Amino acid sequence: RVLRVLVLTLLVVLVVATFLWNGLVLATILRVRSFHRVPHNLVASMAVSDVMVAALVMPLSLVHELSGRRWRLGRSLCQVWISCDVLCCTASIWNVTAIALDRYWSITRHLEYTLRTRRRISNIMIALTWALSAFISLAPLLFGWGETYSEDSEECQVSREPFYTIFSTFGAFYLPLCVVLFVYWKIYKAAKFRIGSHKSNSITPITPEALEVKEAAQQPQMVFTVRHATVTFQTDGDTWREQKEKKAALMVGILIGVFVLCWIPFFITELINPLCSCDIPPVWKSIFLWLGYSNSFFNPLIYTAFNKNYNNAFRNLFFRQQ
Repeated sequence: RVLRVLVLTLLVVLVVATFLWNGLVLATILRVRSFHRVPHNLVASMAVSDVMVAALVMPLSLVHELSGRRWRLGRSLCQVWISCDVLCCTASIWNVTAIALDRYWSITRHLEYTLRTRRRISNIMIALTWALSAFISLAPLLFGWGETYSEDSEECQVSREPFYTIFSTFGAFYLPLCVVLFVYWKIYKAAKFRIGSHKSNSITPITPEALEVKEAAQQPQMVFTVRHATVTFQTDGDTWREQKEKKAALMVGILIGVFVLCWIPFFITELINPLCSCDIPPVWKSIFLWLGYSNSFFNPLIYTAFNKNYNNAFRNLFFRQQ
């Protein structure tokens, strides 16, 4: 009983913190004029999906857990809840993917990836994110792919129809997972290449052994032979850009790592459970589900932690209110 109260308290705190933190990010982006541009529109889209998870999905999921995973709120509300669950969680995952892609292009193609191009591509990615998420979430209702509600057993869950299971898990997780892993691999390769290039272009000190002095017999002259010396010309702008790219690569790496750790247990069980009729204990289903929900709490935390502009904006927002 004590453990049940502790778990309930933890879940309530998670719901409230997720809602407040993403709400704060949204309020900051709306109020600060300098944030009305790329990449903050991608962050705003991610915050919208995550605040919807906290407001529309997690509270009803908490009620579901308190009822012993039995649904007593009727078919209509079950269908709305499941549709919102799939919509918001899928949008959150694809928004992480869009941010990773934007960072990848800005690091590897910063000359071609101009502000106008970046704005156009980011808007296309946001539109595709929400369109794909809506299609995946509404597909069972539109095409009759399985049933989400069972009145006899009082169950409310995502459709277990095999075709929809494969379609939804790959569209909502495995495809964006492949994209973000490929993106981070390319970012890592680009960073490694830059570090290697930077080392090869560094200044090599000239040792006394590398310098030979020869004196001619007939004419008094000194001949200096330098065996090896490499000189690089580096501007402050290059150093600033390298530091910015390194920080962006670290942020993307942590964002992707947390995303994978949070969601992969849930989607593995979602994929294999209907296909092999495996009996997974309900307690583990709940743990994997809430672990996935927690990604909506970590997303804004990770992004804003690596961006001083957000920290300054939060500080100014609170001081102005006071």
